[in-house]
Amino acid sequence: MTVREILKMGDPRLLRVAQPVTHFNTPELEVLLQDLDDTMQAANGAGLAAPQIGVDLQVVIFGSGEFNPRYPDAPVVPRTVLINPVLTPVGDAQEDGWEGCLSVPGLRGVVPRYQRLRYQGLDPQGQPIDRTVEGFHARVVQHECDHLVGVLYPMRVRDFSRFGFTEVLFPGLDDADD
Repeated sequence: MTVREILKMGDPRLLRVAQPVTHFNTPELEVLLQDLDDTMQAANGAGLAAPQIGVDLQVVIFGSGEFNPRYPDAPVVPRTVLINPVLTPVGDAQEDGWEGCLSVPGLRGVVPRYQRLRYQGLDPQGQPIDRTVEGFHARVVQHECDHLVGVLYPMRVRDFSRFGFTEVLFPGLDDADD
């Protein structure tokens, strides 16, 4: 439908706690999901949360195809719409990994995330989703769901010697729309 403006770090709307979705399978929700998908694809994102386009609802989409220029070495993550998510770490093990964000363009940082994760929520029709995932898939889900509670990945960076401009850290990586 529409490629929407992605809010940038510093916009106070990114720091709010999003509201749960209470109505499913509606024309309004369908338009929101299409806008999220169009916006994410136009920006070569691996995920996008409704608050990033100024919509104060607990909705995230994520997924990547065979190749994403922003994450060239990442495994495929199935395209998913997740509404009103609940995340539960599976075990205590965490791993550090590089992250970028469409709301923090041009920067990357190393962020600790749980290696394994169970996520539950609802699909656009209000049907339950319940998956246990690991690795990059788990990282993407955690990153996107952070947006629903007003957290941007730089808030989770522990070592700022591993945070900086993508063009300096990774010369040649296509991150112009990061």
